Amino acid sequence: MWLPDRRAFLLGALALSGCGFSPVYGPESGARGLLNAVEVDPPRDREGYLLVRHLEERLGRASQPTYALSIAIKLDEERMAITAENVATRYNLLGKATYALRAREGGKVLSSGVVQSFTGYSTTGSTAATRAAEQDATERLMVILGDQIVTRLMALELEPAT
Repeated sequence: MWLPDRRAFLLGALALSGCGFSPVYGPESGARGLLNAVEVDPPRDREGYLLVRHLEERLGRASQPTYALSIAIKLDEERMAITAENVATRYNLLGKATYALRAREGGKVLSSGVVQSFTGYSTTGSTAATRAAEQDATERLMVILGDQIVTRLMALELEPAT
């Protein structure tokens, strides 16, 4: 039986620190340069609003932004569970977000990419319950996509904003 040993943990932590790993929000990390320094383009619809809101929760709202973040969202629905009468009782909501982080001065693209994920919801309740489930699935999907974007941006080596 394997028992956790604090010495093994400390040795592992020392080995990782020697390999160049450092805390994402550490004092000299590139991720600190994103905090309160990114202005996300204004949303055009409810999904955009939900994504921008989540990104601002994670990165902070910039009063004097150093970077600009543009995002294009594409959503699709996919029927997953279908009854014998050909009525869908479950849907997957597929989401894809294409993003680009630019320097405010000069507009140079510093990072860009595509993130995607999905969530599901049931349609077996009332019309109001189905609509609420769909809205909840959309909100969950925007959180997932936002977290994926933030994770990718945190891996960048950016200078902290002054």
